[in-house]
Amino acid sequence: MVCRCKIRKSGMQFRHVSAKIFLELSEGKRFQPGMGDVTDTYEAQVAAGDLDPDPAQRAVLPEFDRIAARLGEAKPGGLKGLFGKKPEAIRGLYLWGGVGRGKSMLMDMFHETVGGRRIHFHAFMQEVQAKLHEARKTGVDDALLPVAKEIGEGLRLLCLDEMQITDITDAMLVGRLFSLLMDAGVVVVTTSNRVPDDLYKDGLNRALFLPFIDLIKTRLVVHELSSPRDYRQDRLQGAQVYFHPADLGAREAVDAIWVDLSGGKSETLVLTVRTRQIEVPAFSNGVARARFYDLCGQPLGPADYLALADAVRVLILEDIPRLSSENYNQARRFVTLVDALYEARVRLIATAADEPEKLYLEGAGSFEFERTASRLREMQAAEWGADRG
Repeated sequence: MVCRCKIRKSGMQFRHVSAKIFLELSEGKRFQPGMGDVTDTYEAQVAAGDLDPDPAQRAVLPEFDRIAARLGEAKPGGLKGLFGKKPEAIRGLYLWGGVGRGKSMLMDMFHETVGGRRIHFHAFMQEVQAKLHEARKTGVDDALLPVAKEIGEGLRLLCLDEMQITDITDAMLVGRLFSLLMDAGVVVVTTSNRVPDDLYKDGLNRALFLPFIDLIKTRLVVHELSSPRDYRQDRLQGAQVYFHPADLGAREAVDAIWVDLSGGKSETLVLTVRTRQIEVPAFSNGVARARFYDLCGQPLGPADYLALADAVRVLILEDIPRLSSENYNQARRFVTLVDALYEARVRLIATAADEPEKLYLEGAGSFEFERTASRLREMQAAEWGADRG
């Protein structure tokens, strides 16, 4: 399966004023705690009660402080390194670990303290592919050189959220692209759910990708954020996640959950599966939100739902109708979607016409739907999805 996604998202683990700070970050405002490094910022927020102290998060703060200090000492480099004297190299950071551990939150804090550019990895690669397409129209022999120059012009720090490579086109490109950027003095800080050795695992022609893994290990400090706590899961612990009927009360309840998980900010998630594009209307911080018709009223298949399940951690699905032989195709797609979410341990929040056992009472497929109803019940458990890596 070939899947690429275009998204932009960010999120934080705050307890009391998280929405306010999240909105400031999302709108590009400068959060200024009045202190000089990331550790000071973190400890100030802990002292204010805005953050829960976490030993695993504290353990990585010196790496952020190291990069911040070196950037403060260094002169701007841009892409002069491609054609002139190379700037002094600064090792970046590859921060990996399970979902919901605070990787994106820490990188956002670092970015807001130091500056630079912050973008989701998949959105960044979509941008690169678009620029390559335009560069090739000019007839240039090596389209990547002008693209790297344009991206790195005046850029000293590049923060990439959720590095994950599933597309062979991206896999064959990233090694040389990041070599050019790093050689020119661009410092790369990235988060990922995977240890570097597992990137593009089992991918086509993976041997050609391995030099990029070596580049990561050589040019970035690889640090595991091994916190046992999943902050995103904590937000939903014990909360109602299945609402019926799908009335105004259910809508208001889901709106409140969405604001809490996303900060009220979102972008469209675009998944490219083979030659098709699937759009999810709202996406932020690993949480997707769509209506039943968006995902089950369209001609989508197993590969599409598997790609969606791989891309999200929580799915809010609204307005699930009663199902029957009259909307059999939609019902069949819904069954496939639930299977994909179930196997991937995705947290499902839903509004529906009725409780799971009463959604599909007659017609072809109603007997088979009993398994789906059972899975919908199981997925409402407070611990559901907590073991997803």
